[in-house]
Amino acid sequence: MTMEVLDSAITSETPEGIMIELRPAGIVARCYAYLLDFFIRFMIVSVASAVLIPTMRGVGTALVLILFFAMEWFYPVMFELSRWGATPGKRTFGLKTVMDNGLPITPAASITRNLLRVADFIPAMFGFGILSMLLRRDFKRLGDIAAATLVVYVPKTVTKPKPLDIAPVAPSRSLSPQDQSALLAFAVRQSRLTSERLNELAAIAAPIADCPAEPNPVTTRRVLGVAQWLMGRRT
Repeated sequence: MTMEVLDSAITSETPEGIMIELRPAGIVARCYAYLLDFFIRFMIVSVASAVLIPTMRGVGTALVLILFFAMEWFYPVMFELSRWGATPGKRTFGLKTVMDNGLPITPAASITRNLLRVADFIPAMFGFGILSMLLRRDFKRLGDIAAATLVVYVPKTVTKPKPLDIAPVAPSRSLSPQDQSALLAFAVRQSRLTSERLNELAAIAAPIADCPAEPNPVTTRRVLGVAQWLMGRRT
């Protein structure tokens, strides 16, 4: 079995010819997002009911019904067309709605996918929608298929490591490609590790820097110096 079969990532090409990778969100993450959005809508309508109906009676009831309609049909559309492309529930779980090609969702597509939630709900509790997501590699429900939309994970921003202000140190012995890769990976991760963990890992690689295998800052700097040497620094 190849990694392509196991991986759910989808590659899409923009009109400009740029290839982008999209990672469709699965049923569990989308279910959590929906439940959170449902709770938010429920609380808004409940608070409005408690305030408007006792004070305005018939008019208050009418306003609550209008609010309920707006929350049910325009709540997701309003947030999907925002700059985040996601409802508060989706944003909480790192999701957003886009077109199939990765571009921001259009008003027509957002309205279509949300109107067809009725079809997804049939026969009960989103039966058809869940079945559709389970059968498709891109986890689309019926509304997404009709609107050509996709719910994906928001790519995380990767920060580039800062250059190390450490003098390069030539390794005390020849290193295999695997050892070199491990050492370079260690250098890249050094900014995200605690000083204790950094010293502990450096002590394991101490022999290549010709220093005692002791977890201390001196050993760590020499091991990172070897990583600098492998990167091509000589001065």
